[in-house]
Amino acid sequence: MLSLLLPALLAIQALAAMEVRVPEQPVVALHGSDATLHCSFSLAKPFNLSNLTVFWQLTDTQQSVYSYSGGRDQLQYQAERFANRTALFPAQLGLGNASLLLSRVVVADEGSYTCFVRVHDYGSAALLLQVAAPYSKPVLTLQPKSNLRPGDEVALTCAAYGGYPEASVMWQNGGGQNLIDNVTTSSVANEDGLFSMTSVLTVVLEANSTYSCRLINPLLGEEGNASVTITGQNIAFPPVALWVTVGLAVCLLVLLVALAAVCRRKIKESCEEARREAEEAKELEEEESKTAMTLLSS
Repeated sequence: MLSLLLPALLAIQALAAMEVRVPEQPVVALHGSDATLHCSFSLAKPFNLSNLTVFWQLTDTQQSVYSYSGGRDQLQYQAERFANRTALFPAQLGLGNASLLLSRVVVADEGSYTCFVRVHDYGSAALLLQVAAPYSKPVLTLQPKSNLRPGDEVALTCAAYGGYPEASVMWQNGGGQNLIDNVTTSSVANEDGLFSMTSVLTVVLEANSTYSCRLINPLLGEEGNASVTITGQNIAFPPVALWVTVGLAVCLLVLLVALAAVCRRKIKESCEEARREAEEAKELEEEESKTAMTLLSS
C-alpha cells in the first residue's frame, strides 16, 4: 500500500514546490558599477517574512555570497570579498523578489550564482554574471618612426588598455582588405584583471599606404579604430638616390661652368677679331687717303 502512496505523495510535493526564476541570458555588468542579480519566486498563498530564507552562493565553489533568514541578514558565513557589497530589496521580498544587489563589480565576481529561496518549501536557480570593461581608444605607432623609405620593413603597433574581456584585433589596408599575415596579438592582465591588448603588424612599406586596426570588445560589441597614412612626402630619399641626385647636380653645375667659360672665351675671341678687323679697315682707309693726297700733289 505504501509503495502505491509514495509516488502520489512525491507528485503532490513536486506540485507544491516553490518556483524560483532567474534570467536565462547572462547578466552583463560594467567593471566598477553595481549589478542586480534578478531572482523571483512564487507562492500559492501569502507568507510571513519571518519564515522566509534567501541564500545566494557561488555555484561552483559554494562560497556564501549573501544570506537572509528570520527577517534579517545572516552574514556570519559570508565570503570576505563580498563584505559590504551585497543587499536585497527588503520592500520587494513580500512580492516575491529575492534579487541581489552586488556593488562595485570587479572581474573576480564573474561566474555562476545560485539563488535559494525557502518558505515552507524551497527552490533554487542559477544565473551567469559576466563582467565587461571598455577599452581605451586604440593608439597606432610605427617602428622605426623616421628615415622611412619604400621597401623598408615596418612594424605597426596597435595598443589599447583597461578593457575586459580580451578583445579581438583586425588589421586592414587602405582598400578595406583584411591583413592576417605577419600579425602578432598579445594581452596582459593587470592586478584588477583588466587587459592591455597589443597587436603588431609587420609590412613592407609602400608610398601612399594606409593601414588601420580595429579593436572589438566581444561582450560590449564596442569597436575602437586607429589608422595611419604614409605619404610620399613622409618618406625620405634612399641614400643611393640622394647621392645620385647630388652627383647629377654637381655634374650639371660643372657643365654650366664649363659652358660659361667656353662662351666667354668665344665672345672674347669674337670681340678681339672684330677689333682687329676694325683696325685693319682703319689702316687701309688711312693708306688710301695718303695715296690719294700723293696723287693730288703730283
